[in-house]
Amino acid sequence: MSSLKFFMIFVFLLSLSSSLFTFTIEAKPNYLNHFCSNNTFTGNSTYQTNLNLVLSSLASNSNGSDGFSNATAGQDPNRVYGLFQCRSDLNTTTCQDCVVYASTEVTQRCPTQKGNIIWYDECLVHYSDSYIFSTVTTSPSFSLFNTEDATEPVRFHGIVLGLMNVSTTLAANNTKRYATRQGNYSTSQTIYTLQQCTQDLSSDDCSRCLEQAIANLPNGKIGGRRLFPSCYSMYELYDFYTHNKTASPPPTLSPPSPVTRPTGKKRITSSIIIAIVAPITVSAVLFVAGYCFLTRRARKKYNSLPGKIAGNDISTIESLQFDFGTIQAATNDFSTDNKLGEGGFGVVYKGVLPNGQEIAVKRLSRRSGQGAEEFKNEVELVAKLQHRNLVRLLGFCLEGQEKILAYEFVPNKSLDYFLFDPEKQGQLDWSTRCKIIRGIARGILYLHEDSRLRIIHRDLKVSNVLLDGDMNPKISDFGMARIFGVDQTQANTNRIMGTYGYMSPEYAMHGQFSVKSDVYSFGVLVLEIISGKKNSSFIETDGANDLLSYAWKQWSDGTPMQLLDSNLVDSHSRNEVNRYIQVGLLCVQDNAAARPTMATVVLMLNSYFITLPLPQQPTFFLGKKTELNMQSTECTDSDPSTSMSMPFSVDDASITEVYPR
Repeated sequence: MSSLKFFMIFVFLLSLSSSLFTFTIEAKPNYLNHFCSNNTFTGNSTYQTNLNLVLSSLASNSNGSDGFSNATAGQDPNRVYGLFQCRSDLNTTTCQDCVVYASTEVTQRCPTQKGNIIWYDECLVHYSDSYIFSTVTTSPSFSLFNTEDATEPVRFHGIVLGLMNVSTTLAANNTKRYATRQGNYSTSQTIYTLQQCTQDLSSDDCSRCLEQAIANLPNGKIGGRRLFPSCYSMYELYDFYTHNKTASPPPTLSPPSPVTRPTGKKRITSSIIIAIVAPITVSAVLFVAGYCFLTRRARKKYNSLPGKIAGNDISTIESLQFDFGTIQAATNDFSTDNKLGEGGFGVVYKGVLPNGQEIAVKRLSRRSGQGAEEFKNEVELVAKLQHRNLVRLLGFCLEGQEKILAYEFVPNKSLDYFLFDPEKQGQLDWSTRCKIIRGIARGILYLHEDSRLRIIHRDLKVSNVLLDGDMNPKISDFGMARIFGVDQTQANTNRIMGTYGYMSPEYAMHGQFSVKSDVYSFGVLVLEIISGKKNSSFIETDGANDLLSYAWKQWSDGTPMQLLDSNLVDSHSRNEVNRYIQVGLLCVQDNAAARPTMATVVLMLNSYFITLPLPQQPTFFLGKKTELNMQSTECTDSDPSTSMSMPFSVDDASITEVYPR
């Protein structure tokens, strides 16, 4: 089987190389600027192999791509993300020429840097070792402007801003995230504007990016532009975006290109040689790399340890350790006045460190199910995670019987504090709930694919989503999280620990968990956030015994708005509600293989040009009334009706297979 895979990879690379020969490079794009990151890689490394594959894929996809495409290759820490965006008024040939040319030139300008971006009039190409899809990126950035001032700078700039504001709305609501607008400056002069975002941005993110670009446009100049990695705005006194007309020559832009280009026939010949030789070289390198990878993987396949942290001693993070006296003083000796909440693992208090920093102190109960092993697991796990949608661990205390975790203080408590309180639900309007859903999705995606480790949370629920001062979500409570090996996609356990209503069928019934288990929990979260109703205590409505069944009934009957929280009647977007409900139903399908990955979920939530597949009816629900053949039940939450820990008789063997990252 390995030989067959190897042969298929080789055939694919040869066909890719052959297809690259047909690309035309005679129409050289107009270079604007480029940026090289500080992180570097060594030549002939795994990262370079993955980079070559991504650039080749982008060049290949530029033919008939509708002006945008992205690609990934490799596994962390050598994974490469790449995308291109062409200006939407250009034809496919011009777009293709620009992407092919840029894919070669960017590596000449930034030969060993891991993250680079290059801008042309016709396109941009961006790649990085960090996740760059469906994310607003406004740095690095730069401006270009005509050195000539308008005769009436204030009035001129006012007209430009008016046109830009209109085209921002048009671009954000256009599937191509592109719009142009023109208006009269005088009887003989017309101002032309163009705005575009990368097509993977959501409507809101596109608007936000363009608003920042407009705010940084040159003031009173007769031509200018502002370029970000995720969007750009430009205006001129000539018809620069109508390429079927003869446009006036563009004015001189400042600053000038920092790189001097050769001209004449020699340049064309060199480009042709590069375009022919590069694909062959890439294919040869990938052929050898693929062989080495498959060989090494075959040798090491049975040597990797699945699952939880192994061999990491808590002494490796001693720099995070607090003494008990400091924590005791910060919480006023664990005063009840400072108590924030209580769960199965203990009590959470608010504290203030001597330097004035506010913290949330999680004091584990001596009777809790989380012993030293789970405690070390959470400390060592969370200490390695850094993401804006994950709660940040500041330190820990381990003295005698005391096991304490100190987190960043999140002022707005947990999501359930607002979501299920009739008096507070109104504070979560539709745009806020969308922001929370997207933030949770990004946080889970980071755990599954973008952190240094592949992490399965295993206990995603509304009470484990905290909200900061701006109502941004932060995923918390990693006491039950598990780390997967590089090639591992699924594991088994004989101790089911989780929360009623959020556990996937394969985990609750057979002890099997994977990234798709978290996807299921996320789907339940989405439907709860939209409806404002608890899945675990849903009151029978229209013949449905649980929230998932009710959501399916309304969606399949063509009445999805019936699921919507009544507090959102005046603040929602109907199309967005329908889309988010469909994403939620896709995530809670009984068949784990049918559920999307979190990378796909993030894309579906943010990119409206993607057609969503139809979900299958969810039939599984583990609620309070569900009867299971269990030997014993151990409560792991303050509400014994909603959480459980159950030993099952299951196969403890781990299931592993190739999982591209």
